[in-house]
Amino acid sequence: MNNTLSIIIPAYNEENRIGKTLEAYGSFFKRIKKSKKIKKFEILVVLNACKDDTIGVIKKFKKKYKEIRFLDFEQGGKGFAIIEGFRHASARGIELIGFVDADMATSPESFYDLVKKINGYDGIIASRWKNESVIKTKQTFLRIITSRGFNLIVRIVLHLLYSDTQCGAKLFKKKAIEKIINEKIITEWAFDVDLLYNLKQNNFKIKEIPTVWEDKRGSKLNLMKVPLQMFASVVRLRLVHSPFKFIVRLYDKLPERMKINNL
Repeated sequence: MNNTLSIIIPAYNEENRIGKTLEAYGSFFKRIKKSKKIKKFEILVVLNACKDDTIGVIKKFKKKYKEIRFLDFEQGGKGFAIIEGFRHASARGIELIGFVDADMATSPESFYDLVKKINGYDGIIASRWKNESVIKTKQTFLRIITSRGFNLIVRIVLHLLYSDTQCGAKLFKKKAIEKIINEKIITEWAFDVDLLYNLKQNNFKIKEIPTVWEDKRGSKLNLMKVPLQMFASVVRLRLVHSPFKFIVRLYDKLPERMKINNL
């Protein structure tokens, strides 16, 4: 394998965590490149509406690792950040384009497993729930219940039969990214599901593999509010791809105070 690789890291107020991630990924993939297992790599951090000094930390590590690049946007959202990263990487001709969370719940070694195993597929995603998966730090009971409940809903509503759509480590070939990059990503709270559903609709072959994963504290998600928003996003996605998409248009006309995002 001698591909070019872009690792996109969406970042929202990550000044306290992203430095460790940049150091680990930068040093690991420099060794991989030196061994000629990949031709070239970049770490593309996409800042979305950061209000802290995340950009200062990135600039510091960019001096050490020239492979680090960044984009800085005033608007927010993980999905927006990743799509912009996709656009940037594909426009530069990168052959393998993936993303990973800023907290390093997925180690660079585990992300490299995706690179090694993508041959024969259009994309490959990590799963925390395969039998061979290793969870180093257990999630809270509430997170486990929320995660498995959401996965069941995704399977029933969208027929996406993956064990884990939400693990933050995914990798795709350029042709898959270019095909769906201009598709309208319609969900705010279930971006990964939206992405995988679009890939399925376009008949791309996506492989799911077990991973080594470590739960990281410091999540900015409200576990009492977000599950309802994610459920609504999945239902919205299904309706848009059905004869009942008029329901979504009616919902969009409701006053903001009546929408689920504002509960």
